[in-house]
Amino acid sequence: MYVKDLGSAPTRELEGLVSHILLEEGDAPGGEMSITWVDVEPGSEQPAHSHGPQQVYVITSGSGRMRVGEDERDVALGSMIFIPSNTEHGIVNTGTETLTYISAATPAFPVTEMYDAGQISLSP
Repeated sequence: MYVKDLGSAPTRELEGLVSHILLEEGDAPGGEMSITWVDVEPGSEQPAHSHGPQQVYVITSGSGRMRVGEDERDVALGSMIFIPSNTEHGIVNTGTETLTYISAATPAFPVTEMYDAGQISLSP
């Protein structure tokens, strides 16, 4: 059994955003997905980016505006957003409380490495 909690998960921070990397490529034998828990402070954003794995975001608290490709929509608690492979996407917290979402991507990819290499970075 592979278990990781927020307290032991590696984190990566951008201005107003904290990603807790719960599962990524190489963590669990045979694992085929990556999972992150992301907190976005009011007015902050998860910058637009893209990657090969398809992905979903599930909003667990707060509200925001999600962009996937050319489509933008308001999202809130309980929203699930599907992101196709290699499609630019990002989210901004438009509310007054922390926006939290869980991200699941498949196949697994090196989330920590992407942050460290600047592939997920602040928007220009």
